Amino acid sequence: MKLSIKNVSKNYGSKQALKSVTFSFEKGITGLLGPNGAGKSTLMRMLATVDTPTSGTITYNDADIVKHPGVIRNGLGYLPQSFGVYPNMTPVEFLEYMAAMKSLNMRSAKKRINELLEALHLSDVCKRQVGGFSGGMKQRVGIAQALLNDPPVLIVDEPTVGLDPEERIQFRNLLSSLSANKIIIFSTHIVTDIESIAPNIALLSNGSLVACTSPERLIEQVDGKVWGCMVGANELPEIQNKFLVSNMVQRGDGIMVRIVSDKKPTLSAASIQPSLEDAYLFATAF
Repeated sequence: MKLSIKNVSKNYGSKQALKSVTFSFEKGITGLLGPNGAGKSTLMRMLATVDTPTSGTITYNDADIVKHPGVIRNGLGYLPQSFGVYPNMTPVEFLEYMAAMKSLNMRSAKKRINELLEALHLSDVCKRQVGGFSGGMKQRVGIAQALLNDPPVLIVDEPTVGLDPEERIQFRNLLSSLSANKIIIFSTHIVTDIESIAPNIALLSNGSLVACTSPERLIEQVDGKVWGCMVGANELPEIQNKFLVSNMVQRGDGIMVRIVSDKKPTLSAASIQPSLEDAYLFATAF
């Protein structure tokens, strides 16, 4: 089972959202990471056959999904970044409606709906109208609809937006439990979500693929390039102007600054252990 993109570009008028991207997704979780505007959602829409590339090919098990979208649609679960619900429906009614839209057997679908409501902690509110739900609860309903057909390919675009810390952990654990037999593409700009569960990372910046590796390998690229130092408030603007600052913490005796730099930024700076967030900022800053 393989989902591959080869030399894929996407133009919107004069704007090039993706620039000749080549990458293959296999079983397990791949984190699609990048800042807002990097081209992540554009790529997600094309993988989900909602949009088509300007050039290049996208194949699923060697079949061209642009020419034959049905090849992947029947086995696809998709949670877009902007997910709408019918506010007057309950979660059960909405999921039954989505099951009918996906032409699922309703007897099997009802059993699956009950399982998903339980797994996503929605059983207690299954008779309430979705319109009264919090953003995080609506997101969980969206996740449930993406999993209705137990898809071999699951695409989730910024799925943890609106979730509180506990809900984010629960969602990441759910994805991990599903990943052995599925291609899961998890698009986000929240680095900690990727670091927790994705053994593979595709890093986009300005429409280009700038890295395709594991979190560990990406972190290795900034080994010896991350520094910590204490600076005064009056020194901070110059530090921010000269160097890539990944974090700042106000202390009683100044501001503790975390800097990603090829060279030692100040005489008092000390080398510190790099993180995935440091590596991400370094890879997308240039």
